[in-house]
Amino acid sequence: MGPIQQKITRKLEQQIAPEYLEVINESDMHNVPEGSESHFKISIVSDEFTGKALLAQHRMINAILKEELDKDIHALALHTYTPQQWQDINGVSPESPPCLGGSAK
Repeated sequence: MGPIQQKITRKLEQQIAPEYLEVINESDMHNVPEGSESHFKISIVSDEFTGKALLAQHRMINAILKEELDKDIHALALHTYTPQQWQDINGVSPESPPCLGGSAK
């Protein structure tokens, strides 16, 4: 786990206290230098999301990761769930689609 991935994980654990958190560096799926930490997928389950619209949940995460989004992160896939939603989907978040290299038509 690289330093940016560690920082993201630590911030979310401290500020959201999730029931489940998975931070995946998906940079290797994209046309970036080896060892990059610029594309991430986050799956997070927390009571903090209960009663909040999806947009509000994502804004909460974006606010926590503002520094990383401004400096380090090029792409961020967010999958936010309440504990009930997580149970309803059997604890499996969606797979990320393959990178199309910015040339999707």
